[in-house]
Parts: sequence; structure tokens; C-alpha cells
Amino acid sequence: MKHIIIGGDVFVGSHLAADLSAMGEEVLVADIHQSSHAHYAKVPFLTVDVTKAESVDAIPLTPEDLVYNLSAKMLSPIVTRAERHEFFWPVNYHGTQNILSWMEKNGANRLVHFTTDMIYGHSVTVPQDETHPAHPLGEYGESKLATERLADEYRAKGFRIPIFRPRLIIGPGRLGILVKLFKLIDMNLPVPMIGSGKNPYRFISLFDCASACVAAWKAGFPNEAYNLGSDDPPPVRKLLGDLIKHAGSKSILLPTPASLVKLTLDTLDAINLPIMDPEQYKIADEICILDTSKAKRELGWAPQYRDEDMLLAAYTEYRKAKDGPKQAERSLAA
Repeated sequence: MKHIIIGGDVFVGSHLAADLSAMGEEVLVADIHQSSHAHYAKVPFLTVDVTKAESVDAIPLTPEDLVYNLSAKMLSPIVTRAERHEFFWPVNYHGTQNILSWMEKNGANRLVHFTTDMIYGHSVTVPQDETHPAHPLGEYGESKLATERLADEYRAKGFRIPIFRPRLIIGPGRLGILVKLFKLIDMNLPVPMIGSGKNPYRFISLFDCASACVAAWKAGFPNEAYNLGSDDPPPVRKLLGDLIKHAGSKSILLPTPASLVKLTLDTLDAINLPIMDPEQYKIADEICILDTSKAKRELGWAPQYRDEDMLLAAYTEYRKAKDGPKQAERSLAA
């Protein structure tokens, strides 16, 4: 038996591969690009494009093997409305379709699959549990919700597919939309908030996502959906205020009228000049808190990382990447 991690070269997948390898498990990583992770000294890598069935079919697979699908197109970089369907669906939906078909042909039936809390759309109940109505606000959420329906079809054939719906994943190598925020802070510019900033904004550490995968494996791949999020998320105002203080920035937080800002962003999006994805800004002033008690109860999983700590760590990583070339130039000049 081996663990096959598709989309396993970066973010959650790379940490899952390292964790499983450290546990003495046989691991195979399949992804479209290969990085220079230390665990590749023991973990084999295959170049795979999930959008091509023949590429997925080339991955060696036995009925006893366990599969983790972490391949995805995410909400960063920002793409125009006209481009979104072709940006998200080939990897998110058709890639999942190719993986499930490959598994069926080889007699394997255990898959950990990641979607997103973006399938919920606007908050109807707080906190949002796994029975919350699913009304995605755009192509990203729609493509992910479609894979859940696809998973249901394969569950009916005897597959075991636990599905994870994470909040915004944060951690090393996963800066995404945070780069825009960090640039404002570095330039001592005002940091606008959509609304008052009194609502909490929740993350989930990529380390906690990796541990959830291990928990699902050890629990026998239950055919359930699970929310993933941090514990006790702080209000946006406090989260950003602490970051500004940590950075030594002169930036100030700027509350804005949410309805007016959203109307402006809608207008820019309509003319294909987006500066933020609608699936993010439409819920930015809402209380989007996930109920994670099901994962804790059924999988014995619990998040270990706080939002505040992970945001500060992400900023530190951003600064190191930005300052690295400058330090190298100074060393050469010396």
C-alpha cells in the first residue's frame, strides 16, 4: 500500500508527503512541477497534468493504494470574469473526473478530496455546519461544488471519499491575496476594510490541513464532508492591527461602507478589470464562521495553529523573499 498525493509538490501536499514519509509510509507525489523538497530523497515524484486523462492514467496504482487529491486552481491570481470558467474548471472539475476514472479502472476506491467553504456562498446560519445551503458566488466555488456531486456518484459505486471544506489556507509558500495587503503595509499606506472590520476572518493552517488528511486515513476514509478552520478567529480589525504593529508600519485601518465598495468592485468586475474576486469581496463583511466540531468529533482532529500566528509567519516569509535579493546585492557590493 502506498499514499499517492496528487498536487503534492506544494502547500498542503508537500507537508502531507513529508509527514507520511516521516511516519515510515510509502509515498508517491504526482504534480505538474517539482520543487527541491528534502523529502524527495526518499519520496518518488511523477510529472502529471490532471487535465489530461492519459497523464493521470500513467500513475501506477493498485487497489490497496490511497489517493489524496490536492490539485486545484485557486482564487489567486485574480482572473477576469470572461476567463474564470476556463481557468478553474479544467483542473478543479475535469482533473477530479480524470482521477476518479483512473481509480475506478485500477480497482482503487479510497480518496481524500479537498473542496472549499466557498461552496456555501452567503452566510445563512452562523456558524456554518456541513448542512449549510450550498450557493457558490462564482466559478471557483461552483467548480468545487461540482466535484462534490461527482464524488457522490462514485460513493454510490462503493468509493470511500472524505471531503474537506477548508477556510482560506495559509502557511509557508501560500501567500496568495495576502501579498496585496503586505505591500500596503510595507508602503505605510491605509489598509481598507470592507465594512467595519468587527467581523472575524478565519484561516486554516496548511499544517492543520495535512493533519486532517492523516486523520481521515486513520479513521478509514469516512464518506462524509468536514469543515476545516482555526479556533477562535479574531475580528478583522484586531488581526490586521496586530500585523501592522508587528511590521512597524505607519499604516492605518480604513473602514469603508461595504455596500458602496461592493458596488464599485462589481462594476470593475463587470468590465473585466477586477482587483478582487467576487467570491471574496461579496462575503468580506459577513460572519463566515465554520462549525468544525464534526471533524473534531469523528476524526479526532483539532487545529493547532492560530490565525494571528500564521498571518505574522506569512508576513515574515514575504519579507524574507522580498529582502533576499537586496541582501544578496549588498553582499556582492561588499
